[in-house]
Amino acid sequence: MRTPRHFWKASAVVAAGLSGALVLQTVTGQEGDGSHAGGAPAPVTSKAETTALRVSEDGTSASLGKRDTGPFSMLGVTWSDPSARVGGTVEVRTRAAGTQEWSRWLTLDGDGGQGESGAVRGGTEPAWVGPSDGVEVRVDGKNSARLPKGLRLDMVDPGSGEVTALEPAAYVAEGVEESEEPTPSATEPETGTEPQPDAATPQTPASGTPPEPSPSEPSAPEPSVTEPSATVTPSAPGTSSPTASPTPSASAPPAPPSTAPRPPITSRAAWGADESISPEEPGYLPGGKVKAVVVHHTAESNDYTCAQAPAVVRGIYVYHVKQLGWKDVGYNFLVDKCGTVYEGRKGGVDRPVMGAHAYGFNAETTGISVLGTYTSTAPSAAAMTSVARIAAWKLGQYGVAPTGTATLTAGDSGRSYSGKTWAKGAQLTLPAIHGHRDGYNTQCPGDAFHAKLATIRTWAGGPVSGLTLKSVTGNSTSGSTTYTRAGITVNWSATTPAALVSKYELLVDGKAVATAAGTATSAKATLTAGTHQVAVRAVHQSGRTTTTAAATVVAETTAPAFTTKPNLALRTGTVNTAAVPLTLKWKAADGVALKEVRLTAPTAKTYGPTVTSAGHTAKSGTATTWSMKAYDRAGNTATASVAGTPVILQESSAVKSGTWTTKSSSSYLGGKSYTSSSKNASLSWTFTGRSVAWTVSRAATSGQAHVYVDGKKAATVDLKSSTTKYRDAIWTRTWSGSAKHTIKIVVVGTKGRPAITTDGIVYLR
Repeated sequence: MRTPRHFWKASAVVAAGLSGALVLQTVTGQEGDGSHAGGAPAPVTSKAETTALRVSEDGTSASLGKRDTGPFSMLGVTWSDPSARVGGTVEVRTRAAGTQEWSRWLTLDGDGGQGESGAVRGGTEPAWVGPSDGVEVRVDGKNSARLPKGLRLDMVDPGSGEVTALEPAAYVAEGVEESEEPTPSATEPETGTEPQPDAATPQTPASGTPPEPSPSEPSAPEPSVTEPSATVTPSAPGTSSPTASPTPSASAPPAPPSTAPRPPITSRAAWGADESISPEEPGYLPGGKVKAVVVHHTAESNDYTCAQAPAVVRGIYVYHVKQLGWKDVGYNFLVDKCGTVYEGRKGGVDRPVMGAHAYGFNAETTGISVLGTYTSTAPSAAAMTSVARIAAWKLGQYGVAPTGTATLTAGDSGRSYSGKTWAKGAQLTLPAIHGHRDGYNTQCPGDAFHAKLATIRTWAGGPVSGLTLKSVTGNSTSGSTTYTRAGITVNWSATTPAALVSKYELLVDGKAVATAAGTATSAKATLTAGTHQVAVRAVHQSGRTTTTAAATVVAETTAPAFTTKPNLALRTGTVNTAAVPLTLKWKAADGVALKEVRLTAPTAKTYGPTVTSAGHTAKSGTATTWSMKAYDRAGNTATASVAGTPVILQESSAVKSGTWTTKSSSSYLGGKSYTSSSKNASLSWTFTGRSVAWTVSRAATSGQAHVYVDGKKAATVDLKSSTTKYRDAIWTRTWSGSAKHTIKIVVVGTKGRPAITTDGIVYLR
């Protein structure tokens, strides 16, 4: 038996229209304008409404019919004996405030676990249901097991953040019997007894649904500790305060420095904790050392908004303290789905505060609970990141590696969710960061969350995981080698959240040349000429490092060269006055790696490093400059150009010998051409240029002609073609430079097809 720590103002009023016993409890801070003296946030008024459930005659089921209620956002089902459990299913559904919309049936986690010393009731985990004004409950006993006595529904309104005056504390509906376990008042203290399994203090799981009971034995009472002072520097909800909890007095355990940085923590004052409802001194771990972190979920809806999270925390706090009779909220820390961390049990976030979250192992652990249920849905990356940061910081205070194991002494006999059992005093080796289910027969923290604990251990303990060098940006990359004149940008990615990364280092030939923040995904560096190995090293907040595979980077500043300057030559093909076919030739090279050669004028084309010629056309009678630019892979360039003018000499400008006939057709250059079947008939043209092409018409009956260049026979050309062709440059000759030349064509007089038809010549000057 114990003296209750809470006193209640109560007055009875008649509540018409309701069936069942309803008791309204008000949990409030001081009255006023919503702030403490000195501008600190005021405690937030919270209210709790209770009503007894109707139990069947055989005691195996219970219910509460649909009814209107006062406003509430969180609920749970509780019973008289803190050590008892509900062996069946507890389900509720609620009506959204101001609507007629009822939710689906929600199953409550029926833990009932042996609450801490002095707990007055057992109960399910509280469930956040959002603003509601109606409720219905059904409890189905398992295997006809009798339900515990004093079953009632507890509904909590965590308040909006504004402190209001005390309201009537209780009312009872007319014509309805009171609950077996009435709400305690100042004159009727509620009492409760229960086992105390840990060597230094009793324990309770603060979340989860155990499939079967876990035996307990009495143990030593809680140690006496000195009340910490209540000096708090407040901050706005959702933010970190400079001091997240009261500063412990000189008799409290020390707060050792940590090997990991402390994450932002929202103080109790910032989330609106009313300290008047839990005035007892905090308890500390008897050994003064946190050996492991136990991860929980609160087993409630995930539908809360991040703005509602402080109210969810207040609701859990009120439920644990006012409805179950605990001295404070059970968890050491709470985390919402947006990653905000909330201070849980008072006593100093940097001290080894004894929580009430892991039955049998509270005396050596700290508890972190994520708001929501994660049976089939994994928690958000933001929430997981915050869990990893808090775990790393707390374990780092006591030299415990987050990726290691811890040997814990069982404060009571027990059983895990997987079926492993142990006796009181047994030594259990568990991961330094483990789930509630690993040390207690409960589903908590849910299958999906439990599967992520290995990831959280790696995030917390390092090194940085998933580190990948994604790219090195210089001027270009060929295969696995990047080329640059000097500057590079290195890009990387990692799966460890940035908040747990101390820094990244850019390594060149094994030496750090640049440092970037843990949030960075790229860095720049300037290289000296030569071949280098470039990598990225990630430094975890623990100091552990990991390094990517190296990439090869070549830095050079020497420009490529045109070993053969661009030059032009006429080529075979169809001739038009607007498009004379010609060939552009060149050759470029680089001392390291030639990337490409670009034609920049009169048109734009890009050629690979091994290409040395390309076909083009040019307008007759127009001087054209062909400009080229060679690029090496480092981005160095060289330019060169050549100019040329194609000129058409019609057949009429030739010196004739023998018989030639003029033919007219729009298909001929200038509309006319010469034809001859006379053997040895000839035409000759004299020009000054560097390339020449003879242009003819061709058909199946066309004959042959000899071609003489500067008086010497150069070729015999057959004009025969299976298809008719006009303005066809059939033969060409090119010289290294421009000079005066004479071209003469002579009719061979081929038997059966002696005729040839010619348009003239084209030369390039």
